[in-house]
Amino acid sequence: MNDTVDRPLAGIRVLDLTRLLPGPVATLHLADMGAEIIKIEDPGPGDYARTMGPVRREVSQFFVAVNRGKTFLRMDLKDPAARAEFLAMVEKADVVVESFRPGVMDKLGLGWEVLKQRNPSLVMCAISGYGQDGPFARLAGHDINYVGLAGMLEQNVGPDGTPALSNLQVGDLLGGAQAAVQGMLAALVAVKMGRPGRFVDVSMTDAVFAHNIMPLVAVNNDGRPAAPGKDLLTGGVPCYNVYRTSDGRFMAVGALELKFWEQCCAVLGRPDLQARHWSLGQEVGGADARAVKAELDAIFATATMAAWTDRFAQADCCVTPVLRADEAVAHPLFRERGMVRDALHPTEGPYHATGPAVRFAA
Repeated sequence: MNDTVDRPLAGIRVLDLTRLLPGPVATLHLADMGAEIIKIEDPGPGDYARTMGPVRREVSQFFVAVNRGKTFLRMDLKDPAARAEFLAMVEKADVVVESFRPGVMDKLGLGWEVLKQRNPSLVMCAISGYGQDGPFARLAGHDINYVGLAGMLEQNVGPDGTPALSNLQVGDLLGGAQAAVQGMLAALVAVKMGRPGRFVDVSMTDAVFAHNIMPLVAVNNDGRPAAPGKDLLTGGVPCYNVYRTSDGRFMAVGALELKFWEQCCAVLGRPDLQARHWSLGQEVGGADARAVKAELDAIFATATMAAWTDRFAQADCCVTPVLRADEAVAHPLFRERGMVRDALHPTEGPYHATGPAVRFAA
């Protein structure tokens, strides 16, 4: 494929001062789209991700996963000579992205007011937990804090009602990575249209709050969110739920629309359940929904996940197995689309790399 189509950000240079997960994933996405990413770390330990988790030889698999396709550079930005070198690099860059607490870049003498004087077309993106201003701006935080404050964590509960911790860091990745990519791309488009560069303020907590749609809808409708685990998409209906199989695995039933629920019931051999659906008046989280859920619990417990997967393979009704990550890596869905690549890291050896999540065609 033509490189200018497949890698539309070719020619864009990004100076990446971020660490850990949100910023590095944001610049990983930019790298996948063709941008040149120069990752700048301090001369000491550098990015903390280098040593998070087991280290085979030099760096962790965490660091490998989120920093592929980047050029690495060590600089002590507290040193006047290094700071001058960085400012010279800014003059030839399109984007600077950082994830320090608000005020740190200003203390280094590298804040927005300084950088935009060196390069009026520059886009500067600052990723932080709570934004550059407001009552929490200077506070530390992690993903658990961001999703907790945004009203998301309270809605995701385990069987005993305790909020369940997802292994997909929603605040870091939706808030810190994806929102940053969105902001940087929008600012770059403005520059390409002849407008000046701009500062992009990304609050991870703001982004989670802005995307916490269903609980907000419930607040607008009823004055409060639904009871945790009992809303339409959190376990309150049998047609959108998870079911344990005889081998202790799970099937994901996403038959939210009536036509899919009817097909699902047919495969289960229970056409009598087809009319017991939320779109036909079944109360979400109500007694009938719980009763039908109990019946499906019993049905799915009679066969293995593999057996149910085979039975539903020819039925287009949104019923799929719940895979482990090692199974997903080997699945044809991801293999055939190039979402899994068997790669070789220069120091850590073979590993599974993900492909670009966004594709482009002429």
